Amino acid sequence: MNKVLLIFRREFAGYFATPLAAVFLAVFLGIASGMTFFVAGFFDRAQADMSAFFLWHPWLYLVLMPAIGMRLWAEERRSGTIELLMTLPVQPWQLVLGKWLAAWVFAGLALMLSTPLWITVNVLGSPDNGVVLASYIGSWLMAGAFLAIAACISALTKNQVLAFIGAVVAGFVFVMAGFDLVLSAVRPWAPEIVVQAVASMSFIGHFQRITDGVLEAPALVFFVSLIAFALWLNVQALDARKAA
Repeated sequence: MNKVLLIFRREFAGYFATPLAAVFLAVFLGIASGMTFFVAGFFDRAQADMSAFFLWHPWLYLVLMPAIGMRLWAEERRSGTIELLMTLPVQPWQLVLGKWLAAWVFAGLALMLSTPLWITVNVLGSPDNGVVLASYIGSWLMAGAFLAIAACISALTKNQVLAFIGAVVAGFVFVMAGFDLVLSAVRPWAPEIVVQAVASMSFIGHFQRITDGVLEAPALVFFVSLIAFALWLNVQALDARKAA
């Protein structure tokens, strides 16, 4: 794990070596606050809770998480430093895990900076803080799933733009999986078990149950399993490149 931590520190520090960190944090907090107060009508609801804040997270992450994840491997391939990484006494899984952890903790930092809104809600009323905490946990897990997908796709190309577009498309599939528009297109040709399987892949469906205050095992297992699978695919992509 020491090697994973070394990679994590290198990658995490890299975010703050450029204006990327400040820009991302400002964009996330600005858009999230704007959606909460102006689009979702936080004050018009006359209800002291944070449901309006978490409502938009799947759609925010659909774009913002690929913006973080697109550089994880594509930049290494473009600059040629991936060849150096492959020669280091580090296992591919350690590289993958360290890079993903750095991105995930950075996303967690963005979430932590939104806690003044949580404090404000407590000043204005008496929200169910257990639900709010569960929502933060669910949001962070969902961000991790988006990042794992983005990292996996980033390992397949040296073009960051292509990595970003691919991650957005893949994330969009998971976001839309539970919508009737998608399910109605699947039902005519697929058995019901397939329809249910597609519905169960919905980011929004699992996240909404968490924001309702139900931090249930199926939602947690879904996000953790998806993260593990995407990271495993990332390792396979690196192994294939190393073998080539």
